[in-house]
Amino acid sequence: MMPYAIQGEDVSDSLEKRMAVRPAHLKRIKALQDEGRLILAGPHPAIDSPDPGPAGFSGSLIVAEFESLEAAQTWADADPYATSGVFAKVTVKPFKKVMPA
Repeated sequence: MMPYAIQGEDVSDSLEKRMAVRPAHLKRIKALQDEGRLILAGPHPAIDSPDPGPAGFSGSLIVAEFESLEAAQTWADADPYATSGVFAKVTVKPFKKVMPA
């Protein structure tokens, strides 16, 4: 197992789609957390504010442990944000955590 960064970039005006599938998305993230594999997860506000309101979000970042790059990509491709059209693009890369130790 090693960490992988999953970076999703939202389509324009994604807030309505994002909110519609958010419960299913969070359920998958919670499963990673329950398995002890989640390092961090969260969205990127579309504006410089922790609560962007109607501006919504520009994407999301998940860092979690998977058996391989292929397994991380398969997980990312099946995420509700990917399958419902919230994400325009998803990038999955190996990640090496350096800090905090």
